[in-house]
Amino acid sequence: PSSKFDTKCLEASPVDQVSVDCQPKAASPESKFCHRDSGSHPAVPRASDKLTHTDEEGRATMVDVGGKPDSRRSAAAAAVVRLGEKAFGMVRQNQVKKGDVLAVAQIAGIQGAKLTSQLIPLCHNIPLNHVEVSLSLDEARYAVVIHSSCQTWGRTGVEMEALTAASLAALTVYDMCKAVTHDIVIEEVKLLSKTGGQRGDFSRD
Repeated sequence: PSSKFDTKCLEASPVDQVSVDCQPKAASPESKFCHRDSGSHPAVPRASDKLTHTDEEGRATMVDVGGKPDSRRSAAAAAVVRLGEKAFGMVRQNQVKKGDVLAVAQIAGIQGAKLTSQLIPLCHNIPLNHVEVSLSLDEARYAVVIHSSCQTWGRTGVEMEALTAASLAALTVYDMCKAVTHDIVIEEVKLLSKTGGQRGDFSRD
């Protein structure tokens, strides 16, 4: 308990990782789906013009992915937790009474990714090949910056798993720090990128 927490151990490994800029960015109108060169393959379908989780009568329904081919799929997401100067300093010095904020939040994010189908009603239960959650400290904003990534080989994507991982990690940071202050803001929860699937790749510019 007396040892200082080294945030370097939570930084993502450079192997098979999505490159992420930790500096804050506003939502960009240039964000778009990036279609791979299909060559002789059929053209990649465009984004759907209707909600896929509703049937013809407007009732909620789970998408049938049984006819889709298996493919390698990945997704990356991010979130930011603004703590304020006092709570941020305590997290940096590992002085929060509940324990190591960053380590607990990292594990919570990984666990959240694995439980996504139990938290989001119409999500499929996906066997994840890999989940990674990293947290870093942004002193300029007195914030914890969270990045998550998920990978699978299957018939549906892992965007929700990556977003859930980032969200659960952010909520855990809040829970660990709320005894110090309630003036904590969770923001910029967003998908950064996704690969695989019939609708092609997406990257937030």
